[in-house]
Amino acid sequence: MPTDWITTPLTADLLRGALDLESTEDGLLPHRLPARARAQAADPQLELAEEQPSGVRLVFRTRATAVELDTLPVKRAYDGAPARPDGVYDLLVDGRPAGRATVAGGDTLTVDLTSGATAYRRGPVGTARFTGLPAEDKTVEIWLPHNEMTRLVALRSDAPVEPAPADGRPVWLHHGSSISHGSDAASPSTTWPALAARLGGVELVNLGFAGSALLDPFTARAMRDTPADLISVKIGINVVNTDLMRLRAFGPAVHGFLDTLRDGHPDTPLLVVSPLLCPIHEDTPGPTAYDFSALAEGRLRFRAAGDPAERAAGKLTLTVVREELSRIVAQRSAEDPHLHHLDGRELYGEADAAELPLPDDLHPDAETHRRIGERFAQRVFTEGPFAGRGNPPSERSGSAAPR
Repeated sequence: MPTDWITTPLTADLLRGALDLESTEDGLLPHRLPARARAQAADPQLELAEEQPSGVRLVFRTRATAVELDTLPVKRAYDGAPARPDGVYDLLVDGRPAGRATVAGGDTLTVDLTSGATAYRRGPVGTARFTGLPAEDKTVEIWLPHNEMTRLVALRSDAPVEPAPADGRPVWLHHGSSISHGSDAASPSTTWPALAARLGGVELVNLGFAGSALLDPFTARAMRDTPADLISVKIGINVVNTDLMRLRAFGPAVHGFLDTLRDGHPDTPLLVVSPLLCPIHEDTPGPTAYDFSALAEGRLRFRAAGDPAERAAGKLTLTVVREELSRIVAQRSAEDPHLHHLDGRELYGEADAAELPLPDDLHPDAETHRRIGERFAQRVFTEGPFAGRGNPPSERSGSAAPR
């Protein structure tokens, strides 16, 4: 191991994918929503989700053969549920996977699924360590755990580090639910948006928020004010599984969200993606509930707790949401030629569910994330509304999709 480490200050020009950085007493905390939006969101679920740095990565140029990143993560634990593995840090060198690491230290947030009560325990700073890197000029990316709030403490290397210059790739701004956030993906660079971005040759800003894709006006304003060349919004599953609104409110809320995006991006290609197939909610409204009989057996599963008969009173199901989104996009696209629609079942449909069922009845596993990412890249970046707008790996020296 090196004896003469160089410590590089952690600054905004080393980070991509975050909309805000907060200096805390424990380190630098990346946020995926700006401070003004966070101030309007009195929701612990959203607070937890936006602090988890899905899609956030350090990107720099260096000749270093060894790099260390000290962090203070927050681990989550759920009473009665299987233990969660430590978050993964992915290392990419010139776009190619070059290593993975975990940090065993950190704080722990324990949640009682029955009562909702929480307990917080402090822990030590840990280190993600990467060695054996090629001793040549290269671009290094360290993707932070997509599912673990992470405070950045120190960056060390055995050669100088400098921010990587922009490489000309378009910026893709995406908003969605826990599936877009990366729930149950194997690692941060293999969530479906990260895979699709790499295959499509675009720079990802991922505003996928677990449990929190709820058509919030402050999220729309954050997206309005974020520079982007391509925008997509995946709408529906969280609105259903939180039982947030009825059909009467849903349509105007979608219009308002899209209106706000257009205030800041009037001509940017904008894709509305309807929900992936989720059998428990196709025709049964929310809310979604834990399956406590499965928890008693040490398995995490979900169930739809609504009544299909309530659809007549305007309660939402995924079938209803898809129909409404298709209608809204068709209506608006008559005056907005840059607005597009994608049925989420083209990314994960009935045949996929038979082959790769959702393990907990709600979230895809690692292999399904790969399938969704590859299909999105093909249908959207290769053939569809974003075709010809990226710089795919085959056109960039030394780049490849991670596996």
